[in-house]
Amino acid sequence: MANSRRSRDASKAKIEIETYPDYQIIRQPNPLHGAVKRISEQGHDDPVARAEQALNELSGEFEGWMQEECSRLALAHAAIIKQGFNAETQAELFRAAHDIKGDAATFGYPIAAAAAESLCRILEHAPDVAKVPGDLIAHHVNAIQAIVREHRRFGVDSVAGELSRKLRGVADEFLAAVNKDRPDHLEVILAPSIIPAE
Repeated sequence: MANSRRSRDASKAKIEIETYPDYQIIRQPNPLHGAVKRISEQGHDDPVARAEQALNELSGEFEGWMQEECSRLALAHAAIIKQGFNAETQAELFRAAHDIKGDAATFGYPIAAAAAESLCRILEHAPDVAKVPGDLIAHHVNAIQAIVREHRRFGVDSVAGELSRKLRGVADEFLAAVNKDRPDHLEVILAPSIIPAE
């Protein structure tokens, strides 16, 4: 900085200008500097810590809640077997699978989310859900229930991960076949999952 010349523009008291042979650096004052209020760490409320504590206190309820979600999924599937697909039965099955997909990690069942996501994708992207093979839906429902039921057994993570990958593969094959005339839709369908299978 030996050949730099630092000067203050008198008309703009807080703007600093450094001048070099072929350029200038203009530093403006931080207008937010005075807006920040410093507080002491004593008695500081930490909302993240409070949320984690509340979540920890509720964790004993998670297993029961996940069982309720699985029962809801089974009832929605039973309604489809009995009544067939209609707007109401399809919506209830989708909501049940979607809720499991969203709640699984929080409730301690992260592997169930991948199978639930695969079921959601089928219901969302099949042009005619009435033509979705019943076994494909049943395999997803049964897999989700098995993953939740057996989640504490040693080694279940690798088996459940493999099961979820295979379900996703079969679902992708089905969706690619029934959407072959909709190329713009295929791009969305064949995008990789954002939910880990393991």
